[in-house]
Amino acid sequence: MTVLPDDGFSLAAEFPNPSHEQWQRLVAGVLRKTGKDVPESAAEEALSTALEDGLTTRPLYTAGTAVCTTDASGLGAGGGEFPGFAPFTRGGRAEGNVLAGWDVRQRHDHPDPARTNEAVLADLENGVTSLWLTVGDGGIPLDALDRVLEGVYLDLAPIVLDAGADFEAAGRELLRIHAERGTPATEVRGNLGADPLGHAARTGAHDEVPAALAAAARLAREYREQYAGLRTLTVDALPYHEAGASAGQELGCSLAAGVAVLRELTAAGLSADEAFGQVEFRYAATADQFLTIAKLRAARRTWARIAEVSGTAQAGAQRQHAVISPVMMTRRDPWVNMLRSTVASLAAGVGGADAVTVLPFDHAIGLPDAFARRIARNTSTILIEESHIGRVIDPAGGSWYVEQLTDELAHAAWEWFQEIEGAGGLLAGLRSRLVEERISETWQARRTKIARRKEPITGVSEYPLIAETPVRRDPAPAGRSGGLPKVRRDVDFETLRARSDAHAEQTGARPRIFVAALGPASAHTARAAFAANLFQAGGIEPVHDPVSVDASGVAAAFAASGAELACICSSDALYAEHADPVARALKAAGAQWVYLAGRPGELREALLQAGVDEFVFAGSDAVAVLTCALDRMGVA
Repeated sequence: MTVLPDDGFSLAAEFPNPSHEQWQRLVAGVLRKTGKDVPESAAEEALSTALEDGLTTRPLYTAGTAVCTTDASGLGAGGGEFPGFAPFTRGGRAEGNVLAGWDVRQRHDHPDPARTNEAVLADLENGVTSLWLTVGDGGIPLDALDRVLEGVYLDLAPIVLDAGADFEAAGRELLRIHAERGTPATEVRGNLGADPLGHAARTGAHDEVPAALAAAARLAREYREQYAGLRTLTVDALPYHEAGASAGQELGCSLAAGVAVLRELTAAGLSADEAFGQVEFRYAATADQFLTIAKLRAARRTWARIAEVSGTAQAGAQRQHAVISPVMMTRRDPWVNMLRSTVASLAAGVGGADAVTVLPFDHAIGLPDAFARRIARNTSTILIEESHIGRVIDPAGGSWYVEQLTDELAHAAWEWFQEIEGAGGLLAGLRSRLVEERISETWQARRTKIARRKEPITGVSEYPLIAETPVRRDPAPAGRSGGLPKVRRDVDFETLRARSDAHAEQTGARPRIFVAALGPASAHTARAAFAANLFQAGGIEPVHDPVSVDASGVAAAFAASGAELACICSSDALYAEHADPVARALKAAGAQWVYLAGRPGELREALLQAGVDEFVFAGSDAVAVLTCALDRMGVA
């Protein structure tokens, strides 16, 4: 192998060093070619994307545009500090995850203790390093906990409980099992999972929170010396995420919950250092990888600020458990969930999560099977062992984009946290429905984007496979409810597909729409594919036969399709010449409703007169279009 001398040679040396103004000028030129005449100074703004929480993603980040410095909020610098030191933006530990990757934590909630034990042992034998057990309502019976943990080396596998209102009984039962099996107190690790505020958010049991917080604090005080490796409380942000919260709202609610827990712990006699050491946070990881990375970094930074004002800055290294977002998991084409989970778990690892739970790809359908669990645990294993994600500390650190996003998200979360505190704290915010109403506003805005396919869902709103064989699973336990709602990204399209499924079962055929493509394939393919994709998202089968039609043959083709609706597809030039007679022929042949793919511009009024009833195009409300289409065909 030839080693080239380090003579200072740069591959870019012969290229000119462009200025920011030159870049803006070139971007403005490209935009003008697309019909957008914007001044050079506004080129970046034209390419920027508005996010939730008032955040904006810019097309270019430089040292001059991405500013992450201390400001009046007192949050401190957004980047530049060392990992393992306050404000912990770059990681809670100096060594990051380089020693062993992250804790691969799998969730179990099957009510049958024998089946759960089988799944637990399979997980632990194949890469899982800790267990997250849902106990009580919606999960494993409390008296079956011993059976579930049969054969588990409790000194090697930390146990994290989620027992809702029964956290004290579940915690004592777990410690009884440890004692019965002779686990040394120094080897007892995990979390008893007391989370009164999270439980109230899920169930609406607000009146129980004060007594439950006091009981959790007593439990922490009782066990803090004997079990040094055991945490007592969890601050679970998933109830807010699952209700449709933005990243900033999720963080703000978790900070408010964390502060309420700290107040109770210190009131019970724990020092500030001990109180911070008793709490673990749980956040959602989504396929929006950069937002997830920034969220975890911002969570550590904001929690460190709370530790700082509490007088114990170095105790503020937030312990984080990242869970693949249930909101993004789809019921249709669930195999795509594997891809979403891979991106989300990558983001969780890069963001510095201490533990990661990859939900099985069939999580949204019911209880997972062995194959789904295997894929879930192997996702983390590949990222840790083969991709070596954990071998770099804060790999996204130093990216102007990530640093800016972290900074902006931290401030958005802090602002929401202060508003909750100003309203009397998280419990008061839940009781007054301030939290629910604000999250609902966010979710409705996002739901509109999903309906217009501005936030596409592969396999659901984009590229659906209506002929796919549904994946069947045993129903999952109902879980806890009564508080904040649980939302899913696919909910509106799932409703449409369910209507189509029921219709197909009753009649033996799906509702259909005839695709009336005009002219050669080069003229109509793009819009015909758009229309087919759109209507299949609602479970409506497109019939594109023959490939091309004209006014003389379209009536016969429509009659042969067995459809009640039709959609004309072609180029604007061919619409001007052929759309009018084709629309009239379709109406004469009995088409109940005639769509035209595209924005007709000046032809609009003439096409409406000819019989076109509606225009469909990118950005139109797909859910509304499809709902009305099914209604017109009598699909109940």
